[in-house]
Amino acid sequence: MEIIIVLLYTLPLFFIFLYSCVQLQLATAFWWRRRKLKNETLTNDDFVPTITIQLPVYNELYVVERLLEAVVKLDYPKEKVEIQVLDDSTDETVQIIANKIKELEPFGWDIQHVRRKERVGFKAGALSYGLDISKGEFVAVFDADFIPHSDFLIKTVPYFRDRNIGVVQTRWEHMNKSYSFLTQMQALALDGHFVVEQMGRNMSGHFMNFNGTAGLWRRACIEDAGGWAADTLTEDLDLSYRAQLKGWEFKYLGDVTTPAELPVAMNAFKSQQFRWTKGAAECAVKNLPRVLKSKNVKLFDKLHAVSHLLNSGIFICILFLSLASVPLVYLQMQYQGQEDMFFNKILQYAAIGSLNMVMVTIFFWFSYEHTRGGFSLRNMAAFIIKFPLFIALSLGMALHNAMAAFEGYIGKKSPFVRTPKFNLEEIGKLKGWKKNKYLSKGVGLTAKMELMMALFFLTTIIISVYYGVYGMLPFHILLFCGYSIISGYSFAHARMMS
Repeated sequence: MEIIIVLLYTLPLFFIFLYSCVQLQLATAFWWRRRKLKNETLTNDDFVPTITIQLPVYNELYVVERLLEAVVKLDYPKEKVEIQVLDDSTDETVQIIANKIKELEPFGWDIQHVRRKERVGFKAGALSYGLDISKGEFVAVFDADFIPHSDFLIKTVPYFRDRNIGVVQTRWEHMNKSYSFLTQMQALALDGHFVVEQMGRNMSGHFMNFNGTAGLWRRACIEDAGGWAADTLTEDLDLSYRAQLKGWEFKYLGDVTTPAELPVAMNAFKSQQFRWTKGAAECAVKNLPRVLKSKNVKLFDKLHAVSHLLNSGIFICILFLSLASVPLVYLQMQYQGQEDMFFNKILQYAAIGSLNMVMVTIFFWFSYEHTRGGFSLRNMAAFIIKFPLFIALSLGMALHNAMAAFEGYIGKKSPFVRTPKFNLEEIGKLKGWKKNKYLSKGVGLTAKMELMMALFFLTTIIISVYYGVYGMLPFHILLFCGYSIISGYSFAHARMMS
């Protein structure tokens, strides 16, 4: 039993170590090549193709007007653009869109209010339906909570002069990242993906992914890859891999940003995380065998693809690691001073966890200082304060996201659950919270389980201190803080909605 406990701890730790090594390699690639981040200035003088702008919408009464107002300000010849509002809404959003399109008629854009009889295939189905009736050579996609800059098309379209380019993706910008502690932590996490991961992968020629929005597709690329599919919750990641396996190249513009709204409610944040995590696991099951079997993909690219597609499994590893660390405290209490014990020697190798933390810290520090103007003592001090809290919150999401990943791996299907938006800048904070009709009310079972996890690790901390066993104490403190934060926000936000 003792050996089993040690193995349950060390095996997921080793998987996390391998994943961290890949992340460090991406961080290194980004660091050495980021001087090339400033993309060359290109013009549209002799390259003005037709563009279809798709706006997939489902019950977005708080933000859809803001999106339409931003789209009609795009700097591009109007006769070359069609705008499709792919509206699957079932509430007053339908009439809001109709009224807004009528209001925007003087701008002279070709805006189509596209309604399907049934919401088959969710977002993927809407995009596919719109593509069938569109005329653009290239297709831009914006989710409802995005506000593209007026020069979006000017900065992205010219790269398609290269006929091998299938996608041009811009970096997400967070317009409300200072709203709360929760949005600050989300911004830190997403910047790690959009700055280090996406840039590192694209610079090194590895597989990367379209992020579902704020990007532009070549229509021929979508069709050649088999079109949008609704058999996973992350249709963007799925199509991205199918397209790159077909030989299409992706271009990531790290210095071109598109503003978006971060979820401010814990339930909204959790629904987004569940969809992303489960969808990534589903894509791994679907596409990883194709990548590994492909004779046209280099071995190093395959290794990065494995890490990319299996990143949802990290949460399962963290959950196992967390739970297995508790009986390890008991074993340490029983065998203190017996350094010759087999399992005790294996525990010495658990110091690999410290290496994991070093690599993860480097990874996120690179993205943090890059998005805040470079190195400075002020940035360093702020990072030192925020990063432990970010790690704690990430650990606290392990139970929720591990459940999502597990469902994805075993093939359990679930509907596409949208992320509720607020637009608090216009609605007002108090009114926005009280009146938001899309947020789920009450406290779910998962939040109650997370509270129990917090109490479980608090008990472990007390026992460890009482018996003088401190090896796992820092880890357990982070776990206690993380689960306390997650469950605390869940209960607090549920109360705000009451």
